[in-house]
Amino acid sequence: QGKLVESGGDSVQPGGFLRLSCDFSGYTYSKYCMGWSRQAPGKEREGVAAIDIHGSIEYADSVKGRFTISKDNAKTTLYLQMNSLNPEDTAMYYCAAAPAKVCTPEAPQLGYSGQGTLVIVSS
Repeated sequence: QGKLVESGGDSVQPGGFLRLSCDFSGYTYSKYCMGWSRQAPGKEREGVAAIDIHGSIEYADSVKGRFTISKDNAKTTLYLQMNSLNPEDTAMYYCAAAPAKVCTPEAPQLGYSGQGTLVIVSS
């Protein structure tokens, strides 16, 4: 299988924004439930957002209205636009994909994941 390669993590101030990207070339991930999850220091990994093969999207309550997931199959890239960031969003963010029948934010991380990209929100 191909790899999932995340990029775009950075250190930003509260209220700022970032766009994460995940290159999923070399794999038929476009046929999977894909999404983003995150793990903050000392906490369990949590699903953030997911998009299924039909383009249906779900978000975790903690990011609704602030984060937007999108996918460009032609560019084999998954995105996560993150706005209005706050310190609680500080975490390692992972791109993931799984052949889930029900595509919830928690589903993708049960399959394949990338190495992660670090987001730090601090003043």
